[in-house]
Amino acid sequence: MLSYPATIPLSNRTLNHLAERIRGHRQQRKSRWRRLNPGRQALLALAHLRNGDTYTRLAAGFATAWRYVQEAIALLSAAAEDLDTAMRRIRQLAYAILDGTLIPIDRVADQKPYYSGKHKRHGVNVQVIADAAGRLVWASAALPGSTHDLTAARTHGIIEALTSADVMTFADKGYQGARGSLRIPFKRRRFRPKLSRRQKTVNQAHAKIRARGERAIATLKTWKILAKLRCCPRRATAIVQATLVLHHVEAARYAG
Repeated sequence: MLSYPATIPLSNRTLNHLAERIRGHRQQRKSRWRRLNPGRQALLALAHLRNGDTYTRLAAGFATAWRYVQEAIALLSAAAEDLDTAMRRIRQLAYAILDGTLIPIDRVADQKPYYSGKHKRHGVNVQVIADAAGRLVWASAALPGSTHDLTAARTHGIIEALTSADVMTFADKGYQGARGSLRIPFKRRRFRPKLSRRQKTVNQAHAKIRARGERAIATLKTWKILAKLRCCPRRATAIVQATLVLHHVEAARYAG
């Protein structure tokens, strides 16, 4: 079998952060000797999450890869902020941007709930909140891909939380009818087949702001594991939360 060196585009800060969590977990459990030390286990997990390396590829160099990676993901996801905690920072923003994204998935036992008619593929729906600069602030738990963005936002309590905090939030037409503090672009209707010049101008300005939210989604998907999940959909939430924690550590923002 041929082998070759590879790099992970992350800083030592992220590696050390995860290694410390693993080390603390082992000490708490009084874990026995393991083949990989905390640093090597952290490196293994980062290769899986950031580079998207499969368990088969990782096992060739690290052995027992699945157990090590799953333990690291569980530790990270447990440290992720819930919406109530994240709102302490979100309410201080000039404004927020809300958008939804589909994370493709290939292992689906029950096809229908996970099929997105909009994207014409199976996946899970994740809601993302970004700040005015398009930086990733928070990401929700994963719901089946057939879930509409508005339904997903209501299910997670995002609209209610943003409205209660009086945070002006920009969202696309998929959130039409959300009301509260959400700002939605004007939409053509049967009784209004054409938009006025003012409405078109407002929509253009609105689109420029929402475009920054696309940066947050693109940032989330720089973690190659999210390019296409090859696992049970029930594990999607933990993976998204783990990558969110690592992203904030890497960016040196919102790190707990």
